[in-house]
Amino acid sequence: MSPANASPSMAATASARSGRESANRDRLLRLPIMTTPRLRASLDGLPAYKAGQRPAQRSDIVAYKISSNENPYPPLPGVMDAVMRAAADMNRYPDPFSTRLIAALADRFDVPAEHLALGTGSVALCGQLVQAVADPGDEVMYAWRSFEAYPIWTQIAGARSVQVPLLPDERHDLDAMADAVTDRTRVIFVCSPNNPTGQVVHRDELIRFLDRVPTDVLVVLDEAYVEFVDDPRVPHGIEVYRDRPNVAVLRTFSKAYGLAALRVGFAIAHEPVAEALRKLALPFGISTIAEEAAVVSLGHEDALLERVDGIIAERQRMVDALRGEGWRINEQQANFVWLRLGDQALDFAAACETQGLTVRPFAGEGVRVTIAEPEANARFLDVAADWRSAHSG
Repeated sequence: MSPANASPSMAATASARSGRESANRDRLLRLPIMTTPRLRASLDGLPAYKAGQRPAQRSDIVAYKISSNENPYPPLPGVMDAVMRAAADMNRYPDPFSTRLIAALADRFDVPAEHLALGTGSVALCGQLVQAVADPGDEVMYAWRSFEAYPIWTQIAGARSVQVPLLPDERHDLDAMADAVTDRTRVIFVCSPNNPTGQVVHRDELIRFLDRVPTDVLVVLDEAYVEFVDDPRVPHGIEVYRDRPNVAVLRTFSKAYGLAALRVGFAIAHEPVAEALRKLALPFGISTIAEEAAVVSLGHEDALLERVDGIIAERQRMVDALRGEGWRINEQQANFVWLRLGDQALDFAAACETQGLTVRPFAGEGVRVTIAEPEANARFLDVAADWRSAHSG
């Protein structure tokens, strides 16, 4: 019923409610300044996680969000039907153990169910891992630039970040990371493919690195983008974890599987680490809808690989076109491309925005651009070509 058709009694009730709410707001604003609850000092200056922004609505052109590395394809076959069926039980709590998904993952990756832990995206599992191993004052190591959640979770735990600069080609400097290990090092994140530079760690250098790291230091192989890797020199972390109790592997359904909105990530680790992750997990964090969507997605690997192959082909097309325009693009192995722009990153992002493209700038460093719909990719290449032409002199 519209407000114009509301009965007098309904209108009076709404007016009274609005008056009470206004009075409550005024009273709160007039409260005297008092001592506030004491919060943890370690939260002072905590950087905010910067998610990719949604594009502004445009009437002249179609706007594209190419800032969050989302999958441009719809859910895999059968997922929508499973979600609709699961939604009928939304009045019930989900299975706290996500039994069906754990069983499906154990079967798919040939690992014991006891070696699996779930989280609301792999980003949540990053935080659980830091909480599991790092006390205040302990050290959490990772390459930089890498995934921006690592310093956030480290600071929340009261631990100390040890950031090891990337190599000139923007790959992990694993030798320098091994050199930086101390008796306070508790966890090392190795992000491969690295977010946001798109570079990978090769098998020989990873094994050499792991051989140097003390076995009581947890090494986390963050493989959120592993499905997009086509470099044969890159190992899948699950191969490595099997023989090394101090290695944990993170995966997600948000990227290749296209379930970003449902927030499902998983860790594969030996039982003491996996058990700690389960203890720290948010109760009922994986909804029934999310669990069903993930289980069905796992059963459609052929369709998944077909879509991944399409994204890889489009990635290579973009890389080739950018290099042809004179851009320096390192090898890319994720579902995005990285442009090292330094101080011009924000200006380039603004130029993209004028053309209805929202990219992800990292001020003073570069811009990350998701492989998206072909129309969005083509428009981005036009913007990049124009930018290169205007700034090459």
